[in-house]
Amino acid sequence: MKNKCIKYISFFDFQDSPVRRGYVTSATNKMESICEALNQAGYDVEIISASNVTEPKFKIYKGCTVLRNSHLKLKLFLSWGGNGKLLHQIRMIWHLVALFFFLLTHTSKNEPVIVYHSLGYFNVILWAKKLKKFKLILEVEEIYQDVAAPKFKRMARYENEMIKAADAYIFPTELLNEKINAASKPYVIIYGTYTVEPQCVDKFNDGKIHVVYAGTFDPRKGGATAAASAAFLPENYHVHICGFGSEIDTNAIKSQIEDLQRSSEAAITFEGLKKGRDFIEFIQKCHIGLSTQDPSAAFNATSFPSKILSYMANGLSVVSIDIPAIKTASIGEYLNFYQEQTPEEIAKTIISARNKNNNREIIEKLNCKFIQDLHKII
Repeated sequence: MKNKCIKYISFFDFQDSPVRRGYVTSATNKMESICEALNQAGYDVEIISASNVTEPKFKIYKGCTVLRNSHLKLKLFLSWGGNGKLLHQIRMIWHLVALFFFLLTHTSKNEPVIVYHSLGYFNVILWAKKLKKFKLILEVEEIYQDVAAPKFKRMARYENEMIKAADAYIFPTELLNEKINAASKPYVIIYGTYTVEPQCVDKFNDGKIHVVYAGTFDPRKGGATAAASAAFLPENYHVHICGFGSEIDTNAIKSQIEDLQRSSEAAITFEGLKKGRDFIEFIQKCHIGLSTQDPSAAFNATSFPSKILSYMANGLSVVSIDIPAIKTASIGEYLNFYQEQTPEEIAKTIISARNKNNNREIIEKLNCKFIQDLHKII
């Protein structure tokens, strides 16, 4: 018997794609984990990507369908490379139009459609839903008005309308459900990537404890504070900073690391962006993962750092800021918390961090529960 196919809308591409397209690595990682859970629950998945090509030279790339395996495929619309503000705007409009007409011609009444929440759709999803009346399952990772003020007031209105129009939700925390699901609609919780990775490489064996921060270099997400903790660690520690960010943020953290290398007893290195298998193998070599969110940032009241699950799924101990969204999660008891967002406090918690838990087993249990809960909302 053929599996039912679920459509999943997002800005997405596989990270090993030969053509560069716009997407966020942390989002695609979590999406692939959800797709795997859907497959395990007995559903095939078709990801419909609104991502445009970001290659620097002008070239037209035909639309295509990429088969990842027998249960997962990705649809990409025709797109083109090239720089320039006008070219970018035309390309963005084209992708929205293509997505809108795809939804009009390929969805039906009450059909479940998962949509990764983004302001980038403008009102396209809502218009299509009103016309086709499909069942909108909205994956809300964070409220963008909490992350940064939208450039236009209507963008905040679009976000509110999208959230209210959803028939069911996928949330990263219980607190986000409490904040926006006033109508008590069906929902499931998935903190992050539940794909448990087998140990494929050995830990660093140089007599040092290796600590990794993996994520954005956005100052609000704590990468700079994580790096600064190296100044308060003894010489038997090595801090690795890897991830992504704007040119300004990347240069700032590189400069900070260069200064720390000259003054810290502990080693600290900038690792740059690592993807896919390279990322997995690198963090598996480390012992402790850092989740150093700025507790004063509004989005941290409801969002869950996906990096925590990535660390646990690869067998690392986790050091995290003590905030309600993380502390109240079902995995909170397995983490090492610090109370103040200072390099000194982070370093103290790194030194005292202990983990006798089987973190891979904990993630496997979360995944089983998530699969069971998916049936309830689909």
